[in-house]
Amino acid sequence: MRIRLLGGLDVTSADGQSVRFGTRKSALLFAALILAGRRGHNREGLAEGFWPGRGDAQSRNSLRQALADIRRWFPAAGDAAISIEGDQETVALTAGPDEADVWVFERKIAGNEMADLAFAAGLYRGDVLAGEVIPEHLEEWFGPHQVRYRQKALQMVERLSLAPPEAGAANEMACEQLAERLLASDPTAEAAHRALMRIHIARGHENAALRQFESCRALLRKHLEVEPEAQTNALAQSLQSLDRHRQAESAHDTAQPPQPVSNPGRPHDQPSVAVMAFDNLGGVDDEYFADGVVEEITAALSRIRDFFVIARQSAFTYKGRFVDVRKVGRELGVTYVVEGTIRRGGDRLRISVQLVDAETRTQLWSERYEGTTDDIFEFQDRIAAQVAGAIHPAIRGAEIELAKRKPPTSMRAYDFVMRAYPNIWGRRKDTNDQAIELLKKAIAVDPAYGRAHALLAWCHASNAAYLWAEHPESELKKARAAVEAAGPIGDDPTALTAAGSALSMCGEQERAAPFIEKALKLDPNNAWAWARHGWIAIYKDEAGHAQERFRRAMTLSPMDPFAFNMRLGMATAMAKTGFVSDAVAIAREVIAAHPDIIMSYRYLAAWSAMSGDLETARWAAQKLLAAQPDFTIERYRSLPFFTHMSEWADRVVRALKQAGLPER
Repeated sequence: MRIRLLGGLDVTSADGQSVRFGTRKSALLFAALILAGRRGHNREGLAEGFWPGRGDAQSRNSLRQALADIRRWFPAAGDAAISIEGDQETVALTAGPDEADVWVFERKIAGNEMADLAFAAGLYRGDVLAGEVIPEHLEEWFGPHQVRYRQKALQMVERLSLAPPEAGAANEMACEQLAERLLASDPTAEAAHRALMRIHIARGHENAALRQFESCRALLRKHLEVEPEAQTNALAQSLQSLDRHRQAESAHDTAQPPQPVSNPGRPHDQPSVAVMAFDNLGGVDDEYFADGVVEEITAALSRIRDFFVIARQSAFTYKGRFVDVRKVGRELGVTYVVEGTIRRGGDRLRISVQLVDAETRTQLWSERYEGTTDDIFEFQDRIAAQVAGAIHPAIRGAEIELAKRKPPTSMRAYDFVMRAYPNIWGRRKDTNDQAIELLKKAIAVDPAYGRAHALLAWCHASNAAYLWAEHPESELKKARAAVEAAGPIGDDPTALTAAGSALSMCGEQERAAPFIEKALKLDPNNAWAWARHGWIAIYKDEAGHAQERFRRAMTLSPMDPFAFNMRLGMATAMAKTGFVSDAVAIAREVIAAHPDIIMSYRYLAAWSAMSGDLETARWAAQKLLAAQPDFTIERYRSLPFFTHMSEWADRVVRALKQAGLPER
């Protein structure tokens, strides 16, 4: 197959090259022709649908140009495997029946052979054109196809999971992988949850099956506010009956399992976490690895000072039993529970981890990791770092939501800081101002709260760096004062990162670096600290050191609210080291995902002008001025973080002038 639409667009030419169409519209037109099959599309409909509002002549011309772009990769010839055909009225793409994954997928699921279904399961890598940016006016073209193929995949995963045992391990594995892919795109896909429950039962892992049910129920309540379907409940009830029967049988045993250490609660504001023993879905020989992973994750989370982590010995008293997370929460006095499973298949290891709210049973975060047994201890370390990096923002997000629900009369300094958190990430002036007010309230409640002072410093520095303040130098002065007011924050990585970041934007790189380095020493998995470490390298004119730091930050926390800043940091490092076109591509992606983040337009204007694309540069400049009418190149150039990179600053100034931005 040379054409793949399931899970994204991936096309290979006749000579084996990866096809890169000239425009996004050409790529989407190609996909539309594949989905239409031999019947093709009416030319007029394509022109109007893909280029609406341009007028008949211009839209037809755009269609001709897009078709020419496609033909450049697939020229017409007598023996061409893929080609564009048509007449004055219609256009169609012709190809062999095995050239496109969607065509093979349809053919394989039409029968009842389990091997064919397993093959089709492997083809379904995700929704049609998953990850592709589809303009709003084209959603009606592709939306129905996405829904139809997802429905077919859900029906198929159910059929595979109900296959008799003699169907074979390969089919079971295909079913499991399909279920996991479906849940990655839609966590509420009940058919996929049921399929995984049946697979766990078939392997004799009833605890894992019950956990899957609990996860399914929590996700349905969270996202859809509904209960599981009768079929899912019936499957769970059969498991619960089996579990009660086994407990009754073991009640006669004289040996009692060790009792968990009850924790009556602590007089601190921090949330608390218990990392439970992971379910080992492999053989007895893998038990040591499962325990080792849990120990590494517990240690990694313990280095984060934002929450309290229960000792491994207490959490492991539940090992080997299915226990409701609410019971764990009550007995250990914890707010959140980390659960997981580990399975080995040949030389491959697969680890699934989830974070659950102990009171509501809501799944807050989940992820799956895969690796080889070649270096098992390196794999343990990597998983522990990534889990800690991802769980930190997940817990912070849950605490933010909890603080939002509290009445103002019962707010503590911690709650005010939690309410401020979503607004501190440099997205908009109004939200940054809200964060400043909330942090001032936190300081009024607790004047010695170092983290609140440090975050306030960051917000004032942001006001200056993003040119949100009429007098940036006044905001920088307030930022420095807030750092001094923070006092001793040496054991708080978040406060250290905020203070160091503020000083960095004040132009004090040598003073800022020790704050960030100490934060990373205390918590090596702090994504924000790694990102700011990258920016310090850029501001010190050491862009070559920055890329790995940004890469580390994005790996640790890919869904971070500050991910856009990490990506722009990576793009800046690329632009400074000569890869300007790559930087432009990243800026475009950030703008497509977050059009309200104004700083992105500065970067796109400068980098596009540097690459010779003045049309894009001027478009970005107009967008910037529409949002910030008082922007001038002189104000931007005067920001102190340009101090150590004057040559680059001069180059940026020249580019912004080319883009048409005002000098003064």
